[in-house]
Amino acid sequence: MECVPNFSEGRDAVKIGAIADAIRGVAGVRLLHIDSSPSANRTVMTFAGAPESVTEAAFRAISKAAELIDMRGQEGVHPRIGATDVCPLVPLYNMSMDEANEYAIALAERVATGPGIPVYLYEYSARHEHRRALPDIRKGQYEGFAEKIKKPEWKPDYGAAFNPATGATVIGVREILVAFNIGLNTNDVSKANYIAERIRERGFWDISSEKPRKIPGVLPRVRAIGWYMADYDCAQVSLNLLDYRQSSPLKAWEACSALAQQIDVAPEGSEVIGLIPERCLLEAGAFVCLQQQQPVPEDKQLLIHYAIELLGLARYKAFHEQEKVLEYALAHAGLIS
Repeated sequence: MECVPNFSEGRDAVKIGAIADAIRGVAGVRLLHIDSSPSANRTVMTFAGAPESVTEAAFRAISKAAELIDMRGQEGVHPRIGATDVCPLVPLYNMSMDEANEYAIALAERVATGPGIPVYLYEYSARHEHRRALPDIRKGQYEGFAEKIKKPEWKPDYGAAFNPATGATVIGVREILVAFNIGLNTNDVSKANYIAERIRERGFWDISSEKPRKIPGVLPRVRAIGWYMADYDCAQVSLNLLDYRQSSPLKAWEACSALAQQIDVAPEGSEVIGLIPERCLLEAGAFVCLQQQQPVPEDKQLLIHYAIELLGLARYKAFHEQEKVLEYALAHAGLIS
């Protein structure tokens, strides 16, 4: 099982290191990757191992984050509701969603009774349809949660009182998600928002006519927002690809490019937050070959090289496939052969 908690701290290396050490301190768990952004003020950690060990590491990390991160002074461009904003559990091999859900529920109960953090269950673990999607739970953000939590429809699944220091957290089982941010050759956030509204599945409301109408987005199973990323001095379209088989990074890049052309901007590079399945890069690499009317080689490393070039994955920071590709990271950690 994999766990990918998102912590509301991306600037203090000491705090980030302490949370990482809490994970590393659990036998049977391998910390695969740490991705921090000062501008987002957020760190995503990816670790995997046996389910019992993974949930223990998740509990220790959430507890350490609650101890170190005070939400009353936290700010950053990324939406968030707590010190540990979200903690997804992802079954990878020889494990069903239902089996993983038992661990998610046990973790949620423990977090609510231990550190005393109110917990919402989401995605596969959700008990209420209006809480299934993370953006719906997160709406209003930390600043609005002290009031939101009082509403009957937003009573936490576990815990009750809002903790101003730690905020709330979201726990649940989900499929593999690809967090894929596309940078534009502009710092105009309105341009990124234009693209995000049209690319995401939920689409946007067209209010240009007398009667507003909902326009669906072009890509299914995609969430997207636009923001300014000071780390790179550019506007970004930040996407969550909820089903990379249906809406892959390649499809997102192509759709973003087409929409950007409508407003006289262009994507200049991208970044993957956390890890990415090998299949995503092989698809993009094969697309390059087909575009150039060349046969698709069997050499996976060559295809990945083409994908990195096409998607601009090394534009903002180094992209090392041995560290960023999920299957390679798991193999390097000795978790799969």
